[in-house]
Amino acid sequence: MDDKARMTIALGIILFLVILVTIRSIRMTQEWRRAVVLRLGRFHAVKGPGLYLLWPIDTVATIIDMRIQTANITAEQALTRDTVAVGVDAIIFWQVEDARAAAINIVNYTQAIERVAQTSLREMIGSIDLGKLLSDRHTADEALQRTIAAKIKDWGVGVRAVEIRDVSIPPGLQDAMSRQAQAERERDARVTLASAEQDIARQVLAAAELYAQSPIALQLRQMNLLYEMNKERGTTVLIPTDMAAALGRVFKPE
Repeated sequence: MDDKARMTIALGIILFLVILVTIRSIRMTQEWRRAVVLRLGRFHAVKGPGLYLLWPIDTVATIIDMRIQTANITAEQALTRDTVAVGVDAIIFWQVEDARAAAINIVNYTQAIERVAQTSLREMIGSIDLGKLLSDRHTADEALQRTIAAKIKDWGVGVRAVEIRDVSIPPGLQDAMSRQAQAERERDARVTLASAEQDIARQVLAAAELYAQSPIALQLRQMNLLYEMNKERGTTVLIPTDMAAALGRVFKPE
């Protein structure tokens, strides 16, 4: 076998090995995943989605899910600023924004986020009064979201939203708050009724002054009331002579 033949065989073997290594190096990730690749133990690149090459000196440290994820957080018997023990149930929506930071800066970012959210929820409860927590959950949601986001910003994770789903308070306090609300409604009803009676009294007083200035108007009003009371019954109404004479003089033609 001459040198040319040996060279051809060697080139063929090398080409075959290159093709084999290339085929074995092809990797693929889904649209919502990213592969964190290390080269000789050091960070090299974030690969994906789709096809990418992984050479023998490369290793995939972890696969990061880039979709929005949720975590339930609860706080049992947490004290508000006005020292009321409450239970709060909330949900946090978070998403990995930097796959490199999520893989390198924290061991288990999923577990860490849940613990940070749990602690932040208790901190938020302790910094707010019960009335504010019950009446303005939106503000509490925003405050909790900012607190959690500030604590996990170096992990490559962003907080999309935080929603407080339920606030449970002791049964005795619920009864007291219910009685207080009922008393406030009764007070408002009494105030409204008193205001309406004042308006009616002012109108009656104005009508009395008008009738005092015009006795004929008062008599006409009396006749109208008699008519309204008896128009459905078909009864006969006897009018005093002096009233009839007065009305006659009013409507007598010139």
